[in-house]
Amino acid sequence: MAQHERYALIGTGSRAGMYIAAMSGTAFGAEHVADVADLVAWCDVNPGRLDVYEREVVAAGHPAPVRYAVDDLERMIVDERIDRVVVTTPDFTHAEYVVRALRAGADVVVEKPLTIDAESVRRIGEAIAETGREVITTFNYRYSPRNSTLRQVIADGRIGRVTSVHFEWALDTVHGADYFRRWHREKQNSGGLFIHKASHHFDLVNWWIAATPVRVFASGGLRFYGAENAEARGLGERPSRGTGTSGDPFALDLASDARMKELYLDQEHHDGYLRDRDVFDAGITIEDNLAALVDYDSGATLSYSLNAHAPWEGYRVTVNGTEGRAELEVVERGAVLIGEDGRVIVDPSMHPDASSVDDVRPHGERLVVQRHWEGAEVVPIPEGIGSHGGGDAFLLDHLFRRVTDDAPLGRVAGYADGVRAVSVGIAGNRSLATGQPVLIGDLELGV
Repeated sequence: MAQHERYALIGTGSRAGMYIAAMSGTAFGAEHVADVADLVAWCDVNPGRLDVYEREVVAAGHPAPVRYAVDDLERMIVDERIDRVVVTTPDFTHAEYVVRALRAGADVVVEKPLTIDAESVRRIGEAIAETGREVITTFNYRYSPRNSTLRQVIADGRIGRVTSVHFEWALDTVHGADYFRRWHREKQNSGGLFIHKASHHFDLVNWWIAATPVRVFASGGLRFYGAENAEARGLGERPSRGTGTSGDPFALDLASDARMKELYLDQEHHDGYLRDRDVFDAGITIEDNLAALVDYDSGATLSYSLNAHAPWEGYRVTVNGTEGRAELEVVERGAVLIGEDGRVIVDPSMHPDASSVDDVRPHGERLVVQRHWEGAEVVPIPEGIGSHGGGDAFLLDHLFRRVTDDAPLGRVAGYADGVRAVSVGIAGNRSLATGQPVLIGDLELGV
């Protein structure tokens, strides 16, 4: 039985809600881990968001975690005898908080991505070597049954030795657009979608084929969002933010969503953070179209593409092997349809039961395996639980119960997995800047 541990959390935006609910006992079933994890302290630069979550955990009968200033992270860890710190802050702050927590005497769970650049990876690696502490990057998509089933198909040798992978990810004009409204829109904050979003995808490929990426050649650009593209398409003058705007499918009205309102709109006076900026603003520095060729130490090659303005959301994966081929297609939202209330859910993977209905492209998933000289076969996919393709519940169970051996799937990701996932995006960003292929070994990431 897992030991009961004391946790602290830094960063109380929307993603933190999953961890808070699980540890405070407000989640149920597989996502409930309060029997092994006690949330005893937390901090955030915005006290208003702490107020929101504090009201909820107290209402659920859980004692209010002790509140600390971010500058007092080290004192929080020592005074509250913290075993583990969960980091759910913006990507560019990860390295600072991870390193500080390690050196103060706690292990760390950090939301993907591990961090956004090579220097920050090296800083974290040095702190781990210095302290002997553990860092885990959370990759919930590993735990989705559809992705686990593909992993099993490959591991079982049903398609032979993998020779190549094609991976296409489509983000639609609601979810994809959301990265261009908030802090992610500046590359210095997020590393762009190669880091923030695609680290999920690169981790999946690394894990699926049990190989390490060694070289990356990338291409991409900002071709749909941003002021220049809006001007080229004649969109005209636009409001600087979505709240208070009606009739614009690209606008996010924080006032119309109770959760967004209490976490962001009502808390703007604390830190000035605007969650609903116009996606066609000037000053956006991330790409909305990305492609990469990635070579692996196994001899396999990945061709990857991401589009952030598609009319539907989901992904297609093709894995070619010496004995056949596996194909996984996932439709998380078949079409972006505006409801009668003028709204649409931002992230369909977080709300799998609320996807729009489309007869031509229905919501669902399908894994097909075809061996050489045989007909195609549909491989059954077990039913998942909850958001991110059924991955979050399994992730929390493994994470908080400190599962280290998940044979034969090996879904539990360690520090090295976190580094390998961001290494492709870091190399991809360097390739975008130089126009040249980049050897990951030249980045000197320490793994």
